[in-house]
Amino acid sequence: MKRSTPARRSTSVGAALGALLLTVGLGAAAATAAPLPEPAAPPSASAGLLDAMRQDLGLTAAQAEERLRAEKAATEVERTARQRAGAAYGGSWFDPSAGRLVVAVTDRAKEPELRALGADIRLVRHSAAALDRAKARLDGLRAPAGVAGWHVDPKANAVVVDVVRDARRTPAVLAFLDRARATGLVTVAETAEAPRTYAAGTVGGDPYYTGNVRCSIGFSVHGGFVTAGHCGRAGAAVRGWDGSAMGTFQGSSFPGDDYAYVSIHSGWWTVPVVLGWGTVPDQLVRGSAEAPVGASICRSGSTTRWHCGTVLAKNQTVNYSQGAVYQMTKTSVCAEGGDSGGSFLSGDQAQGVTSGGWGNCSTGGETWFQPVNEILARYGLRLHTA
Repeated sequence: MKRSTPARRSTSVGAALGALLLTVGLGAAAATAAPLPEPAAPPSASAGLLDAMRQDLGLTAAQAEERLRAEKAATEVERTARQRAGAAYGGSWFDPSAGRLVVAVTDRAKEPELRALGADIRLVRHSAAALDRAKARLDGLRAPAGVAGWHVDPKANAVVVDVVRDARRTPAVLAFLDRARATGLVTVAETAEAPRTYAAGTVGGDPYYTGNVRCSIGFSVHGGFVTAGHCGRAGAAVRGWDGSAMGTFQGSSFPGDDYAYVSIHSGWWTVPVVLGWGTVPDQLVRGSAEAPVGASICRSGSTTRWHCGTVLAKNQTVNYSQGAVYQMTKTSVCAEGGDSGGSFLSGDQAQGVTSGGWGNCSTGGETWFQPVNEILARYGLRLHTA
């Protein structure tokens, strides 16, 4: 999302859009040209994205491509499996070692039908609906600072409460855990640090600013872009990378949620591209199919650029110092101040906007994002796709 003047578009944005336009042009010419030999199957991702997965996930380029193909298939299976399992559905996740989706069910009779879809099956005691109800009861509690958050974990078939290691034995945390365990579906895990948002003070030359806060653009939508809610309130003016007027926050929610919609002024335009910031080529966005737990995922932000990891959990409540945020997705990807609002992608599918986390990209950490489909639905927006 860039102004037309002064020019600051990266060459890879131009290359990505040029390739898209060239494909359309060639399609029109093909009606009259002689048949061409069958082309080789295109790679499932750009070389830059594969290189980022190699660096952060320890995969070769061939392994990364195979994993992306398997994850795409698992995403399609997950939608159907959820419908077929019905009330017996206990959640699902991607198993990288097998390259298949695992579906948890409470009814053994569902197993043959779900296996026929290409999924592995695990029998569990609690349905996803029961776990969601237990989590909703925790969402009604006020958590102390030593509780980092909680989420439904389909592998554990439980609601996992994350507590900060150094605060686990404090009276406030112990009292919260006693109330949480009363649901009968809770287990406890430790985390190294409390979560925090990733906004930052103003630094020249970065994507956008509101007040004295720097954040990152998430995804282009028709008429503007989506980003994190803690980056600005509704009505706040947004300045672009060059300090000029860029747009206005039309909607923003934080805490409770962490999402926002910014409309842009004339002189700016939207493109279906996520910036690689010179680390990887810019990526075309082709949709927003939600990746399963266990899938690989990569993040783009104005501070730390490209980093990859895996989806660790969904529907997590994150207990920031400003208040709890619900229905977040937890990842093993690192981030730092200024990355807030930036893009999470799985392959070429938009996943969400960076909210916060703990750690950094030198020593590692975890980061949460607000799912993009929820943001689009909340504001009635349409993702700009290639």
